[in-house]
Parts: sequence; C-alpha cells; structure tokens
Amino acid sequence: MKASIAALTRIAAAALAAFAASAAQADVTIGISLPLTGPASGLGIPMANYIKLWPKEIAGEKLNVIVLDDATDPTKGVNNARRFVTEDKVDIVMGSAATPVAVAMAPVVAEAKTVQFAFSPAVLPAGADGWMFRLPQGNAVMAYAMIEHMKKNGVKTVGFLGYTDAYGESWLKDFQDQSTLLGGPKVIATERFARSDTSVTAQALKLVSANPDAMLVVASGSGAAMPEKALVERSYKGKIYQTHAAATRDLMRIGGKDVEGTFVVSGPAVIPEQLPAEHPSKALAADFVAKYEKAYGAGNRNQFAGHAYDAVVVLEKVIPVALKAGKPGTPEFRAAIRSATESMGRTVVSHGVLNYTKSNHWGFTTETGLILKVVNGDWKVEH
Repeated sequence: MKASIAALTRIAAAALAAFAASAAQADVTIGISLPLTGPASGLGIPMANYIKLWPKEIAGEKLNVIVLDDATDPTKGVNNARRFVTEDKVDIVMGSAATPVAVAMAPVVAEAKTVQFAFSPAVLPAGADGWMFRLPQGNAVMAYAMIEHMKKNGVKTVGFLGYTDAYGESWLKDFQDQSTLLGGPKVIATERFARSDTSVTAQALKLVSANPDAMLVVASGSGAAMPEKALVERSYKGKIYQTHAAATRDLMRIGGKDVEGTFVVSGPAVIPEQLPAEHPSKALAADFVAKYEKAYGAGNRNQFAGHAYDAVVVLEKVIPVALKAGKPGTPEFRAAIRSATESMGRTVVSHGVLNYTKSNHWGFTTETGLILKVVNGDWKVEH
C-alpha cells in the first residue's frame, strides 16, 4: 500500500513537473538589450521606461521580458545577444537603441534564426538582414522629409557634422543619395566626431568657414546639443537640421537658446495634438503620450519610448499568427514570427505606418517623416 502511494506520488510529481515545464515553455520570452548607461543612455532609458508599461500577456501567452544594459558598447551587446539565444532561449530579441550595438548583435541573432527587432535604423550588408526588422524609421525615409523641407527653404549647400560610427555614416550616405534623387542640396563639407567626445571646436570652425546654407548635425539624445552649440558659438547663422535621434527634449534642455529655430525630423509620436484629424497615427500617438505621461509626468513624452510602444502593436499582430505554427520556445515559433512580420500588411503605429515585406525589413514609407521646429523651447510642426 505504502509502495503504491509512493508510486502515485512520484507519478503526480512528474505530471506536475511536466505541466510546469509546459507552462514555462508557453511563455513568449523576449530578450532586450538597451543602452541604459553610456553615451546613448538618453535613448535606452525612455525605452526601458515604456517597456515597464507593456502588457503582461499577448494572445493568452505570458510575456517573459528580460532587459539587459549594453552600456552603448558593441561588445556588451554581442554578449547580451549570445546570452539571449543560448541561455535564455528567447523567442525574440530586441535592441539595441544604439546603432553600432544593434549592428554588432545582428550576426549572433541571425545565426540562431531568431527575429531581431532593432530599436535603431541599423544598416547591414546586403542580404544580411533576413532576421532583422527595424522599429525606428530608416535614415533614407527621414532624409526624404528633411531634403524636401530644405528645397522649400532655398537650401543649396549643406555641411555635415556627425558621429564617426554606423549611424553617422549611414545618415551621410542616405542623405547624399536621396538628395541626388530629389535634386536637393549638395554636401560641401564633412566633419566627424566620436559619441564620447566632449568638444567639436575644431570641426565646427572648419564647417563654419565653408559657410554652407545649412548644417546637418547627426547625433543622438542629449549628445545632440553639444555639436550644435559649438556651431552657434562659432557664429554660424544658417539653418541647422538634426536627425530623428535628436527628437527629444534633452536637445532643448541642454541646448537652451542655442537650439532655438532648429529643424528636427521626427516621427509623429511626440506631437499628436498638432496632427490633423485625418493623420493615421493621431489616435495611437495620443494613446502613447497619455500612457507615458500618466506614468512619468506631463511633458516627458519621448520619441524613443514611442518605438517601445510600437513594438507592442507589432507583437499583438504577429504573435497570434505565429502561435498557429508552433509553441513559444520552438524553432517553428521563431520562424513563424519572421513570416508573420513579413506578411502583417499595413500596420498603423504611433510613429507612422509600417508595411514590412520579405524584401523590405525597414517598413516605413516616405510619408512618415515630419519636420519639427524648436520654438520657445518646444516643438512646432512645420507645414
């Protein structure tokens, strides 16, 4: 009798363990690498803030979210990616918000045949982005909006002052390519600096002496104010443009009066109140702002947090489809996430409209970009 009870106990324990394992396997596990410290922390921290507001489950499956700091360091990003795919067995990788880190992570994630939703416009070699989708707008899409604005305002020549890394170089290339296609301004002087630099005086002097009609500053977060201030302090009087990585209040907080009148290309997420009623993203942008500012205070809306909001919109569309092909934790499910993303069709998000396909893992169209102007320390949409 005692033996029989013991046997039944073992069977029950084994069944319970199997059930627990099955339940754990059903969790959708997402590994997220963000620059929570280092030069790009101004991008990563707002994203991490919104990730804390994510739903606990999607399509009845619990979300198991692991967030690691990559410190804006490609080596740490690669280590995070390896941990995600080997130890945590994640279904999806997200990150980084720092372009050089996202690029470095990509081969590790692709080798594991796992989708990577990059939180930056990471450019990979041709044919190497089969498992990467970008959640921010691509540089070419945003350059389109910027160049059209420059043409309207009579800008014929541009000076470039940007990061000497993947983000800076890809912006320079995409800007020049798009400007050639659109009959836009010519880049007549280029200067570069590292994300960790605290001064660009020499570069600013050279650019100001070239006297272009406008300057294009390619930097991100709080780091975008320093190069612009250097240009203004060297008495540059032309127009100054910044990229979507600078569409944050840190630009105005640190730049102060020196950034008044700056033009910044941006997605629509940060200014829903200024969008016309017919704008496709108006409702979602307003929802994002309401949720973020309820949690973190009025006026704290942030372009980068908007991408974390949009990640949920995408997940809510692709996870239910992928579940029909396999359970979370399996190669079938991971492959199905990619297929579902490539075929999800027109999807409105807070930053515009996404339409990924097998041949286009960038998603956003040229209608996405808006030009914001800094007016009295706030954003004003240019029409």
